[in-house]
This record gives sequence, structure tokens and C-alpha cells, in this order.
Amino acid sequence: MSLICAISNEVPEHPCVSPVSNQVFERRLVEKYIAENGADPVTGQPLSEEQLVDIKVSHPIRPKAPSSTSIPAILKALQDEWDAVMLHSFTLRQQLQTTRQELSHALYQHDAACRVIARLTKEVTAAREALATLKPQAGLVVPQAAPASQPNMGKSPSLSQLQDKATVLTTERKKRGKTVPEELVRAEDLSKYRQVASHVGLHSASVPGILSLDLCPTDTNKVLTGGADKNVVVFDKREEQIVATLKGHAKKVTSVIYHPSQSVVFSASPDSTIRVWSVSGGNCAQVIRAHEAGVTGLSLHATGDYLLSSSEDQFWAFSDIQTGRVLTKVTDETAGCALTCAQFHPDGLIFGTGTADSQIKIWDLKERTNVANFPGHSGPVTAIAFSENGYYLATGAQDSSLKLWDLRKLKNFKTITLDSGYEVKSLVFDQSGTYLAVAGSDIRVYVCKQWSEVLNFTDHSGLVTGVAFGEHAQFLTSAGMDRSLKFYSL
Repeated sequence: MSLICAISNEVPEHPCVSPVSNQVFERRLVEKYIAENGADPVTGQPLSEEQLVDIKVSHPIRPKAPSSTSIPAILKALQDEWDAVMLHSFTLRQQLQTTRQELSHALYQHDAACRVIARLTKEVTAAREALATLKPQAGLVVPQAAPASQPNMGKSPSLSQLQDKATVLTTERKKRGKTVPEELVRAEDLSKYRQVASHVGLHSASVPGILSLDLCPTDTNKVLTGGADKNVVVFDKREEQIVATLKGHAKKVTSVIYHPSQSVVFSASPDSTIRVWSVSGGNCAQVIRAHEAGVTGLSLHATGDYLLSSSEDQFWAFSDIQTGRVLTKVTDETAGCALTCAQFHPDGLIFGTGTADSQIKIWDLKERTNVANFPGHSGPVTAIAFSENGYYLATGAQDSSLKLWDLRKLKNFKTITLDSGYEVKSLVFDQSGTYLAVAGSDIRVYVCKQWSEVLNFTDHSGLVTGVAFGEHAQFLTSAGMDRSLKFYSL
């Protein structure tokens, strides 16, 4: 049996064996390879000439090496060239094998990526079809995933009642949206607003801070505030005096709402309760115990009969303000994090919630399902607001940014980057949907569509926690941790 060189595939004249790969080589070929690479040609492991083991075989007697001018010298040169070709051919075969492996891996990755893209495309198409009815005039939304829902604890509102109200509101809004109200303050006049009044006596000085603010929609002279002193205060702007101080919460008041047509206000607190107050009677009419942890958000339905609330217990709840009963209570088990705020869409068929893990979730009220998610923020969501036009959603978070979302296309169409470390505490559109006010480290007002800043107030000495527009933006009001309630106008 002949010995074959692993490099040249020829019978070697001076065979030797590598202790690393146990392969037989022509000594001169393997020595050249080791000189260039310092490794075994087959395994690639380190190898030196001293490690090679000669194999004794019988050879015919060869003549002495001829001089370089002889024909044998030419043959020797050809032999050397052959050796180089064999070494190069061996290297190419190794590179070809490596390239084939890499190509195989790349094709596998490409195939996997195509499968993922096809699956995601299919899911996006299905989601868009299911969410097509998210437009304000929409009807039922096809649920994507059924969240955990607690059994109804009271009589649910009629679905037709909610739908009829939404239809009326949509029709009215479309009529209003065609023209800007003549009474609305123009942007050039708004930019001239200055502070005209400041009141600091509404809440206790021992526990300073106003944490929430709202105006009565039908009489914007009536201002509602919630304080760190656990009190809810109704203030008359025109008379410049307190109308009522409502006491009952065990902890600070973080959310307040003024009923548009009744002498009733609502408040929420980390004490896990929602209270319904009679302003004229100065007493608490209902205590709604919808949550097992602090209430973080509050919003009144367009019918004026139901309240939406969000909580650190990860649930949102829908409650009847007349009876104080919790009609439904839902959580998204897949998220598993606290809700930080909640707001109804102007039509009342859908609403949005913000979460502690930077997500904005859109829910269908009738189906009690999460129908859309808006990722993009990098910190807990601190405020959300729907525009009166029904198409825009503004959100703020602890990442010092303000994002605008289009509910028709379900995407973020504008991001306003605020100053580094800016804290967004409150967002509100005016009734015409022309202006957006931001409160936090200061107060800023933007013109919608252009999203250009027209106002910036830094009059508060502490964090600004609430901001609101007067009727037709005739004035602007704000409240903050410096315990002051301020008004701005021409």
C-alpha cells in the first residue's frame, strides 16, 4: 500500500507524518506550509518542523543535484513550481469549504428572516383590518386579544346609548371642524398673553402643592383644583373667591374633573378611592371604590353619566356616577404593569391609557379589549390628551418628549423633543383643537398642525401640574407645586 501526501495527493519521496493530524505529507511541501502558516495543513493546529516524524521507506538511488545550468536544474525549478501550485490549490480548497459553510448559514438566516417578515406582514394586515373602525364614527372593533375582565358588578350602560351619543358628537364635531370659531383667540394674540392674576390661598401652606386642575366646560370661570393637603377646592375666577372646599380624601388629590352640566365634581387619590362631590351642598355624594391601589387617572364619559379610572393595580374601571357602582373592570394580563393615566376619546367609544413601562394603549369600551398599542416613549407615560377633532392623540412621558399620534393611520407623526430633564405633567387641547398646552417644568403652548411654540411661561417657582384653556382660549390657567393658581391673558 502506497503512502499518499495529504497536500499533493501524490506518492511522497520523503514522507513524514504529523503528530497533530496523523496525516502523511511530502516533507518539503509540509515544511513550506509550516514556514508560511505555522500550523498543520489539515487541522489548522500549531505545528513545527521539529514535530514531524519521518517515515522510512526504500527509495531508488538518486543522482547528486545537478548544477543550475543543466536540464535537471530546470526540472528542479519546475518541481518547485509544482509544489507551490499544490500548496495554493490546497489553500483554495480550504477557503472554498469555508465559503460554502458561510453561504449555507447566510441562506438559512435569509430564509428565517423571510418567514418572520411574512408572519409580521400578515399580523399587521390583520391588525389594520381589525382596527379600521377606530375612526371616530366607527362601530364595533374586532378584538385582538381578550384581556382579563372581572364580572360586571352592576347594570352595564346600553351599547346603543353609547353609540347614539358617539354619532351625535361625531356629527357636531365635523360641523365645528369645518370652520374655526370667530371668537377663538388668534395665535398672534395668544403669543402676547401675560400673567394677570395669581392666587396662593386655595390650599394649605403646611402641605404645599396643587396636583390637579380642571375648568367647568360650560362655565370656565369655575376652576377646580386638587391639592397635596387632601382637599378639593372650587374657585370662582370672576369673583376671585373660593366657592367650596371639599374634604374627605385620606391622601393627596391627584385627579379632578368638573361635570359639564351639573353642580358636581369628581376627584381621585392614592387612597384608592374616587369621590363624587356636590358643589352646592359641599358634601361627598358617592365614594367609588373601584381599585385596590392608588388611582392614577380619571376621565368623564361624553354622556356625563360614567367615569373611567386607571390605577396602580393595573386595572381600568368604568363606573356609574349616580349609583357609585363599578360596571366593569379590566386589565391587560400580558402587560403586567401599573396604569399611569387615562383619557376618553371625545366620542366616548374608545379611550387611551398610559403605562409605567412607556406604552400607550387604546381600548374599545364596548368590547373591553385593547385594540391598539403605541410604543415609542422610553419612560413612564405621565399624560395623554385627545384632540377635539378626534384624530390626534398627544402623549408625554418621563423621557422629556411629547409625541403626537394619528388615530386614523395608527402611527406617530410628530415628536417634540423638550429640554433635557423636562417633566411633562399635563397635556390639554383647547375646545377647537387649535392649540395644545403642555405643563411641567414650565408652560408651553403649541399651534396644532404647524406644531410651533407660541407661548412659554416660567412664572411658577415649582413644577406645573395642571393647565387649562378658557372658552375660545380667551385665557389660560395653570396650577403648580408652588401652591399658586395663575391666570394668563392679554
